[in-house]
Amino acid sequence: MLAIRIRRRKTAVLATAAALAGLAAPSLAATPATATATATATATATATDYDSTYYEDAIGKTGASLKSSLHTIISDQTKLSYSAVWDALRNTDQDPADSGNVILLYSGISRSKSLNGGDTGDWNREHVWAKSHGDFGTSTGPGTDLHHLRPEDVRVNGVRGNKDFDDGGSGFTDDGGSLTDSDSFEPRDAVKGDVARMIFYMAVRYEGGDGWADLEVNGSVDNGSSPYIGKLDVLKQWNDEDPPDAFEERRNQVIHDSYQHNRNPFVDHPEWVEAIW
Repeated sequence: MLAIRIRRRKTAVLATAAALAGLAAPSLAATPATATATATATATATATDYDSTYYEDAIGKTGASLKSSLHTIISDQTKLSYSAVWDALRNTDQDPADSGNVILLYSGISRSKSLNGGDTGDWNREHVWAKSHGDFGTSTGPGTDLHHLRPEDVRVNGVRGNKDFDDGGSGFTDDGGSLTDSDSFEPRDAVKGDVARMIFYMAVRYEGGDGWADLEVNGSVDNGSSPYIGKLDVLKQWNDEDPPDAFEERRNQVIHDSYQHNRNPFVDHPEWVEAIW
């Protein structure tokens, strides 16, 4: 039986998570023994306001059954045109410290919302699941799904290209701490979990039954045009090491409330990555 670590968000969530796990509500002041157990746990139990509604059909499931249930849930979405993505990203990725700017994913730079386009110094629409991996381009569907589209500097976007994700590499101009080599890309530490959860969302949302390729996460790099992205073990590690923060959680909520009306379940329940993969 997997050990359960309860991620501390706020007291109400802790109490709910504890109740779901059949435990007493934990204290925010952890003892050394508690801290050790937390550090070595292999899964995270969280509870969200959507468990009894949006995720009702997924709660209690695991493995292929959980993946199938989540696919059905998140496939009920409103789809955007590629041109509509510009305005959506101005909202979803708004800089909390400057409402006139967006935060660029890999570089971490705050840049004016108006500087979007394809020229040097602009930001453009980065497909975190590279659109060539499955050959879906920018067509309405996976090519316009906000849950994996993020603002990024044009030049940095070009450096990432369609590379798979892995640890290692060298820095580059405006890298913000990201690294790259010939066949992989490592995002800066602050968004490694974000990247992983976007990839896992795409692998659940697009299962090949709606005219698009069946997208899957695998253990390789240099996947080319195949509908795969790796590396699975590295992405799982990033999901564990960089849990959802306020920016990522707000983004998930804005996409749900204002645009696609679906959620990234791995932002709400990062422990579901381990439950499926």
